[in-house]
Amino acid sequence: MLKKTKLKLVSLILGSMLVTGLLSGCGGSASKDIKIGVVYELTGNTASFGTAAANGAKLAFKEINASGGVLGKQIQIAVADNKGEPSESSNAMTKVISQDKVIAVTGFTTSSNGIAGSAVAEANKIPFVAAATTNPKVTLDENTGKVKPYTFRVCFIDPFQGTVGANFVLNTLKSKNAVVMIDNSSDYSKGLAKFFTEAFTKGGGKVTSEIAYLQKDQDFKTILTSIKASNPDVIYLPGYYEEVGKIIKQARELGITAPFVGGDGWDSPKLAEIGGPDALNNSYFTNHYSVEDNSPKSKAFLDAFKKEYGQVPDAMAVLGYDAAYALVDAIKRANSTEPEKIREALANTKEFQGVTGSLTLNDTHDAIKSAVIIEMKNGKQVYRETVKP
Repeated sequence: MLKKTKLKLVSLILGSMLVTGLLSGCGGSASKDIKIGVVYELTGNTASFGTAAANGAKLAFKEINASGGVLGKQIQIAVADNKGEPSESSNAMTKVISQDKVIAVTGFTTSSNGIAGSAVAEANKIPFVAAATTNPKVTLDENTGKVKPYTFRVCFIDPFQGTVGANFVLNTLKSKNAVVMIDNSSDYSKGLAKFFTEAFTKGGGKVTSEIAYLQKDQDFKTILTSIKASNPDVIYLPGYYEEVGKIIKQARELGITAPFVGGDGWDSPKLAEIGGPDALNNSYFTNHYSVEDNSPKSKAFLDAFKKEYGQVPDAMAVLGYDAAYALVDAIKRANSTEPEKIREALANTKEFQGVTGSLTLNDTHDAIKSAVIIEMKNGKQVYRETVKP
């Protein structure tokens, strides 16, 4: 009797294992889902950027799943926080690729982190679509100058953004001499300053001095006092919102009235909170998107984002959204979840219609698209103009 009971028990265990195996091989959760990594700056000095972009990506994937998913499967996202640091960016990318077993990754809003993350994606041959990393070194190997085969982005790059800023200073503000303030801890800031200076001097302007600071600095009054003494027509400040807000606030307190001009790193609701609405008057920045865009696609996104999160999206949210949709568009065109086929489809992206406009990726995997000029008025962003590539 005991022997029969043991045999029955063994049979039940084997039967259970067989059923489990059949489920996992023929329609279990592992085979139904497509796993995609979402890696952003969720904490740290640029958490406003990363959180907004991650929210945009999550909204996109939620909409895609609600519409039936992709290739008949649902998307499962593996979210990781790069903490706003290059070393943590490598760790976060390694986690989603090695542990979560994703087939592709989207994410990153700052260039230094994107450069670190792309190195891991390239080593593992996993397609990576960056949202808002504008430094050329994200898609180009710094040592060889060659295009990184698995890294792409949906944003314009700094040579274009720097030129747009320089032309605005020269032609609209009519300023001929500038001081450039550079965050020496940021690839983004150093690169954008370089491209602005090149275009500004080529157009007849003169950079009278370059002043360095570091991310997470708090007191800028010493360097601002020296800038005030030089009395520049304009101050070009290609930094991130945390330091930008403090710098402009302290500059106005010292009596500096010159306009400040910067890049997309300014775009955060926290900028006005940190700098103060009045201090930010007479300041401008280049950006990817304006909430005053009244196109049907933009309006639909704006309504969906406000419904989902209860707030107006910034450009980082829009780029996170567009990056997610662009990646899924490539998976559909590849008709495959194989990383190599997705990579090939991404490289052939042409006229993809995103919220930030029509997206075509060039030979260096960079987006060919327009930029907008935003003016800060009483703490609010006001659209000035669109500049085509």
